[in-house]
Amino acid sequence: MKFLTRNRLIGLALALAIFLVDQWIKAWVVAIKLRELQVIELIPFFRLTWVENYGVSLGLLTANSLEMRLGLILLTLGIACVVLVWLLREKHWWDIAPLALVLGGAMGNIRDRVNFGFVVDYADLHFGDFRPFLVFNLADAAITIGVLIILARSFLSREKRGDEDAGAKPSEI
Repeated sequence: MKFLTRNRLIGLALALAIFLVDQWIKAWVVAIKLRELQVIELIPFFRLTWVENYGVSLGLLTANSLEMRLGLILLTLGIACVVLVWLLREKHWWDIAPLALVLGGAMGNIRDRVNFGFVVDYADLHFGDFRPFLVFNLADAAITIGVLIILARSFLSREKRGDEDAGAKPSEI
């Protein structure tokens, strides 16, 4: 059991927590019949809005048929498997946590596609007519935050590594 270190187990627990909370919120959104109500204004800049997302981010890869839906499920499941393997190869919490966010969010959206044929989106952040984001859900937010952390860490570690290499002798590089 040495392979499943404390950090990896915590990462898997975080992914599971994201998945469960995402599914709980979506079940609540379905239970309050938001599909029929379409919009519930909560505060002046945030409301619940029912959106059936048949594609991925920004409406890309829209699945219009059963075959396309199955293909999209398999594609996203494959990506989730890669993220899981990547998570299990990492040792440090700061590398595991963002992967756990991506994994938990991906699994929540995959379950929606299997159950409904689309992803349930409901979070509508707006400032008047300005919307900084499309309507999204907790899984989307977790995936986005996880990817942004991974990218930021990648850029920061590359700059640091580049600074270290600049001071090294040519024979040391």
